[in-house]
This record gives sequence, structure tokens and C-alpha cells, in this order.
Amino acid sequence: MSEPKVALKMVIDGKERNVTYEELALSNNLAQEALVRVLIEKKLFTPAELMQMMETVKKERYRRFDEK
Repeated sequence: MSEPKVALKMVIDGKERNVTYEELALSNNLAQEALVRVLIEKKLFTPAELMQMMETVKKERYRRFDEK
């Protein structure tokens, strides 16, 4: 099995650490979920509004190339 690809290198307290794409994706997912939970708890939007906006973004970003 091959080594995981390194997404970035960090230096913390003089020690170099490689961060893989998988670790980066998991960290991003964790931060995003925490942010969404805080915003919902503060009642800045509802879960239904989030889902609706996700559908909107999905349609905007992932539309077929032959559509305009």
C-alpha cells in the first residue's frame, strides 16, 4: 500500500508535521459541522434553511456543462 499523499507541511514548536489530504478533509468537516451547529443553536438559521441553501449551491455549482 502506498504512502498517503501529503497536503501540507506544518512546523509546530520546531517540529515538522505532514498533514495528509484525508486529515485535512476530516478537519475541515469537523470545523464545518461545529460552525453549523453553533449557528443553528443561535437561531441564525434553521436546519431546513440550511438544506434549502445547500440545494441552491448544488444547483449553481454542479449544473451540467450543457446547461446555461
